[in-house]
Amino acid sequence: MTWGNPPKLEPTKPKQGKIIQPEDLAGDSESSQQKALFAWAALSVGKYSALAFMFAIPNGGLRDMRTAVNLKAEGVKSGVPDIFLPCPIHTEWATQYAGLFIEMKLEKYRNRKNGGCSEEQIEFINNAISLGYYCKVCYNWIEARDILIKYLEFKI
Repeated sequence: MTWGNPPKLEPTKPKQGKIIQPEDLAGDSESSQQKALFAWAALSVGKYSALAFMFAIPNGGLRDMRTAVNLKAEGVKSGVPDIFLPCPIHTEWATQYAGLFIEMKLEKYRNRKNGGCSEEQIEFINNAISLGYYCKVCYNWIEARDILIKYLEFKI
């Protein structure tokens, strides 16, 4: 039995997909607002290169007990904001901020006690501010985007 030669493989061009816009992701959940912010950051890294270092901190969300125990053992802490930009802001005089923390909340929490932040979040934010970090609670991805731009353009 002979198999013969296999057919010649022709390379295919990659499909040109639609670029996901932040507005496409922004929905009614904190998660969707955060996804929209990171989509904007991915599109804006050419203008603001420090955005390549921004990352999410997985503290919230529903988890099964085993995962929660593992994360706690790995060092996950209550109260840590959702997003961190490890980019200090320097002026010619001094370091202005050591980095930027953003806590994302839904709009419906804006007028609640502590802006919807837990006591652990308030404590962490106050401690981070005392250590030289800039911290902001944002109620949608656009507010977070605007804070990032102001921070990176030294307009805070």
